[in-house]
Amino acid sequence: MSGIVVHLPRGSGGADGEPGGGAVTLRLGPGEVARFGRGSSTTPVELRLADEAISRLAGEIRVTDDHWQLTNHSTTHTYLVENPEGAGEYLRVSPRRAGAPIPFEFSRVVLPTRRGTNVSFQVFAPDHVYLDPPGAGGSWGASRTVTAYSLDETATYFLVLVALCEPWLRDQSPVAVPTTPQVVERLRGHATGGGLTARAVSSHIDYLADEKLRIGAAAAANEAGAGGCTGTAAAAGDRRNGKRDAVVALALKFAVVREEHLALLPPRAEAGARGR
Repeated sequence: MSGIVVHLPRGSGGADGEPGGGAVTLRLGPGEVARFGRGSSTTPVELRLADEAISRLAGEIRVTDDHWQLTNHSTTHTYLVENPEGAGEYLRVSPRRAGAPIPFEFSRVVLPTRRGTNVSFQVFAPDHVYLDPPGAGGSWGASRTVTAYSLDETATYFLVLVALCEPWLRDQSPVAVPTTPQVVERLRGHATGGGLTARAVSSHIDYLADEKLRIGAAAAANEAGAGGCTGTAAAAGDRRNGKRDAVVALALKFAVVREEHLALLPPRAEAGARGR
């Protein structure tokens, strides 16, 4: 596993530990550790959580070669690790539990508080390790294989990717990649993706580009074309469009998304119905 991404949303404490603190994003590689809690001058933590019910050192995240672990330093509180992409799956990490292995690709770590809402942060573990096929030769320890593009076909981000690639897969000779509002409309009525907002779709596209398909900002800018935009808003729009274009180009070039994946999308409205 190349590492994980830990994201603490705005308002949960952030860098300064105050209730209105800004969002924090950490990238951790194998062997690295991030501690979380209220923190203090004598107890430094990488993720400061602003609530009196949370210990100064509430727990820690440790990344291994093929998964990540959660340690609960609290003597009284159980933590929940939820799978936001699943059907309500979660696991409990009991007080003083050390090194609990977390199996989810997307995880939400939830800590109890005395407020009406709990404090939580997300952990994204984008890479998976697979065994070589039978007969490939060599021992497993020396020949384990990591997929170039490790995507979960049941995840919402993959649904967004299929919607972006749909016109090409249906051989509609499109002139442009579907826009974010068009993706929102296309997924309307889907059991899990029907409630996506434009902001959520944009976040999934960013995750695909930055973590799953690893398309750098420079590559996205090149895909958009460098010339012509001098205004800030225009440049931002160009980068956004370039990232979508680069994601679709790579997914189609390497057959990450194929025609059979179209079955994941909700049925299309008939042309006559759209006209009416």
